[in-house]
Amino acid sequence: MSTAQNLKSTTGLPRVTHAKGSYLWDAAGKQYIDGSGGPAVYCLGHAHEEVNAAVADQMAQIAHAYRYNFTTTALEDLTAIIRQNCGGSLTEMVFCTSGSEAVEGCLKIALQYQTAIGQKSRRRFISRQRSWHGNTLGALGLSGFSERTTAYEGAFIPSIKLSPANAYRPIPGATAETAGEACAQELEHAILQNGAESIAAFIFEPVVGAAGGCVPAPDGYARRIRDICTKYGVLMIADEVMCGAGRTGPWRALDRDGVQPDLMSVAKGLAAGYLPLGASICTTEIWQAIRAHDGAFGTGHTFTGHTAACAAAVAVQTIIRRDGLLAHVTANESQLKSGLADALHGVEAIGDIRGRGHFICVELVANRTTRQPFDPGLKLFLNIREQAMQNGLICYPVGGNVDGMRGDIVILAPPYNATGAELDEIIDKTARSIRQVLAAQGLA
Repeated sequence: MSTAQNLKSTTGLPRVTHAKGSYLWDAAGKQYIDGSGGPAVYCLGHAHEEVNAAVADQMAQIAHAYRYNFTTTALEDLTAIIRQNCGGSLTEMVFCTSGSEAVEGCLKIALQYQTAIGQKSRRRFISRQRSWHGNTLGALGLSGFSERTTAYEGAFIPSIKLSPANAYRPIPGATAETAGEACAQELEHAILQNGAESIAAFIFEPVVGAAGGCVPAPDGYARRIRDICTKYGVLMIADEVMCGAGRTGPWRALDRDGVQPDLMSVAKGLAAGYLPLGASICTTEIWQAIRAHDGAFGTGHTFTGHTAACAAAVAVQTIIRRDGLLAHVTANESQLKSGLADALHGVEAIGDIRGRGHFICVELVANRTTRQPFDPGLKLFLNIREQAMQNGLICYPVGGNVDGMRGDIVILAPPYNATGAELDEIIDKTARSIRQVLAAQGLA
């Protein structure tokens, strides 16, 4: 989203007063159903009594114990939960307070590791176009999201950018079936062309969020890039800030692809927005090399492992496991996709309905056959967002998903504990909002 679009989107907004579960109310008494969990954050909805109580209890004891003076029960419990949820050798982590910081932490850990094993020449990163990794300068440099990065170019370290890995829009010469292999070959070529000895890590979103619109890794892609990274000593970083922590079904999004990364970032669904929290997670092997060389991770902040935030996350993750919500998310994928397909049947502008779990996207196109996007001057995504709000729906429309300028998508990311009736309401209001905007602009 451009700066101008951001300004437009935050001017004259309704004032929210309270929320409960999947619903919010503004000062005028209008009710909204949260179809996107805000920006795919509120995975348990709002005002969950158990989470609120856990935070209040922690605050009554101590709000924040500085991580480099003390450990805490909340931090240790959350560490154990994440280790169990990740499985494999993803056992070590540094906590922070945002997804951008979680990505930065992964980058710094990758560089610290390469230095620790005598590979200090490995200073460069590879990432992809149509990706989003965060708002800090380091994360911006990795992001292939020009409308969010243009104003800052020249101030950050750029990465080597590859093509998006998208079966619906495969790279030239590839098909939906061969897109994964073609993009994997592009990664290997980039490593060889730039010199493996210069590459620290490759970072990607297993299911691309706002920059692409819930784009899963094409078939076979994740396994191939895992093999390529291992072959050349390049660390594999899975950015699961948006798609992880159960949003797509399994706790680790890449688990569905049968792959373990060397590092991963997680944030949004970790504490579900009750308090800001993120984590940079790495394998035991990476930690052991860093510990032997430096004694500790070099990355960390004042609020690393914030006690109340960790307590919130412990409560959130405990509820998710106890109530079987990841299975619920996986099972609801078909309801969301088929429901949207039925509700939008006959709308020629619907190009693709895709995603995983509670992370589903509708992509609009001007021509289904050529998949040509609409003229960006129409600002369809902004109009859909405005119409949805009028209809009492919060969704997450984004523009520029095709090439940074063109493309209109609508992302849905409802709470994991949303009921079937609530999902039906979200589907109905999404379809109605899209139909109304297309009709108003003579595009229906």
